[in-house]
Order: sequence, then C-alpha cells, then structure tokens
Amino acid sequence: MHVPDGFIDAPVSAAAGAVAAGAVAVSLRGARRELGERAAPLAGLVAAFVFAAQMLNFPVAAGTSGHLLGGALATILVGPYTGVLCVTVVLLVQGLLFADGGLTALGVNITNMAVVTTVVAYAVCRGLVRVLPRTRRSVTVSAFAAALLSVPAAAAAFTCFYAVGGTTDVPVGQVLTAMVGVHVLIGVGEAAITALTVGAVLAVRPDLVYGARDLTAPLRLCVGGEPADAPPSPTLDLARAGGAPTPALTPRSPRKVLLAGLAISLLLAGVVSFYASAAPDGLEKAAADEGIEAGAGEHGAAGSPLADYGVRGITDGRLSGGLAGVIGVGLTVAAGTGVLCTVRIVRTVRGRRAGEPSPAATGSPAPRTPRDV
Repeated sequence: MHVPDGFIDAPVSAAAGAVAAGAVAVSLRGARRELGERAAPLAGLVAAFVFAAQMLNFPVAAGTSGHLLGGALATILVGPYTGVLCVTVVLLVQGLLFADGGLTALGVNITNMAVVTTVVAYAVCRGLVRVLPRTRRSVTVSAFAAALLSVPAAAAAFTCFYAVGGTTDVPVGQVLTAMVGVHVLIGVGEAAITALTVGAVLAVRPDLVYGARDLTAPLRLCVGGEPADAPPSPTLDLARAGGAPTPALTPRSPRKVLLAGLAISLLLAGVVSFYASAAPDGLEKAAADEGIEAGAGEHGAAGSPLADYGVRGITDGRLSGGLAGVIGVGLTVAAGTGVLCTVRIVRTVRGRRAGEPSPAATGSPAPRTPRDV
C-alpha cells in the first residue's frame, strides 16, 4: 500500500506530513514509557522483520498480491507508540533508499501504514484481551483480529486522502470499493502472518510480548509467614528473610530470540523474497483498474543504487534482490535500534534528573501498569 508520488496533491500531502510528524512526535514521547532495557533491541528487530516481510508479496486473487503492513504486529509485540516508530523507520528506509513509496507521499504512507494500523490494532487487541480468557491463545486470537481489521482501515484512510486531494477524477465511491474490497483479502494474509509470529514468540518468551503482559501475575513472596510484594530488583535479596538470591527471578536475556529473529529476517529478505509474487499489490491493482495511476510521477529516489530492491551493477536478479534485502534488513535494524535506544537513553537521563531510578540502574525493564495492553 505504498502510495507513490502524484496520487495525492501537494497541499494534502503536506497536511498528511504534518499529521505524520505530530504522530511520530507523540510516539517518541510515549515510547519512553514502553521501552525497557531489553525492549529497544527487540523493537529494532521488529522493524527489520517488518521490512523483510514486506518484500514477500503473497497472491490474493485476480492477479493481485498483498504484503504485510506490520502495524498490528509491531503494536502487539512492542507497544503502540513504539510500533508507530518501527513502521515509520521501515517506510523511511524504503522510501529514501529503495524508491518504494513516494517521497512527497511519506506523510500519507506513515499516516496510513504506521498510525492508522497501529491505532486500530491496539484498540481491537486491547478490547479483546480484556474480555477473552487470560490465556496465550486469547492473545493470538486478538492479534489475528487486530491485524485483519487494520488493513482495510488503512485502505479506507487512503480513500479519505484521495477524496480530499486526489489528482484524478475517479469517483470516491469507486475507489473505496476497489481499495477496501481487495484489502479485506490482504488483511487475511496479514492476520495469519501476525498471529503466527505472535504465537511463536509467545511459545518461547511470552514476557517479550507487550500485548501479553496481563497474563503474568505479580510475584508474591512469603516473608516471616506474611505475604509481601516482590521488590522490582531483578535479583531479589532474600538474604534478609534468611534465604539466598534466587537465580530464577533474574530476567532472562532475550539474546537467543533476537539472534533467531535476525536470522529469520535475513533469510526472508535474502532468499525467500526471490519467490514472492510478482503481481501488483492491492493499491497498484486498484490504481491501474480505476485509472488513479494516471497521476503518478517519477520517484525522487529512482537513482538510488538500491532502487526497486536491487543492487545497481549486479545483473543476476536473484543475487541482486537478495543482497538488497540483506542490506535493507541491516539498515533497518540499525536505524530502528539506534532511534529506540536514543529514546530510552533520553528517558533514563530525564528520570535521573527527576530523581527517579532508571531501568538500567535496577537491571529491570521499565515498569508497566496492568491498565496497559
């Protein structure tokens, strides 16, 4: 659903850019509360995985393909504010280096694919998790529903932009029918990918899934025969109660999950992407069928050495595409981790100035309230 240059006129594109910039600013502030010591590298990996998965167009119907948008997946794994930042990083890398999604349309794309999908997915997932039984299966089911609804919501958002600033004379109702119709089908694929990914992480490290935090009850200790809340320290000082520190209470490192996720992302982008569907995606198909593509302009980054997901100068298509995918994953994980680590550092510094203990000082993730989902 990467909107190219020329579909939306300049004034509306500028307004969308302002909306996207405001949403990113709010997300930078909100992500400070979501990012603990372990969450920043995980969020960078989520961004890299979304980049890799977006290279895998899957067939839908009638010569149309679709790909992951990623807002729902990022929201459920690392939180809504951080999810917006993850998808935004992906869109910036794609637009600036791979000529995927117009430069003047960055605001439209960020609003559609990062903000709308995240808001819808968070609302749906939070609502379902609250009413369904407190089990891992419920989180997976909620992830499926959230992803399924987030994709047509993004398609409807594009139609709203087109209704105000479209550069062609195609009736809005016709555009809405074409866009939402095909993206409902794409949403099924998005939901399957999201549910499988969330379910896989839940199976091995449910503590790393933002949307599953309510599944873990607060730890209770018995000190001198009386129940007491466990302190927030990663290694509890039970010596005061006549015992010894319990290694099982120390937070486990997510290193294995991070390495496995990075390896999967590299495999998807570097190898599996060669077998992705070559059919136009939902927006491209709808634009061609309805005549919207008549307003498209040349991409400002068409001269990039990585344009169209290939490395300039390498004639072998498989090698060129695979190498471009690997480079993209590397750049995305570096950019995503860098941005989100900076957010966490700023949070830590401000907390110290306010006299608050930082997550790094205690060795534990930032505290999260049960009210959050």
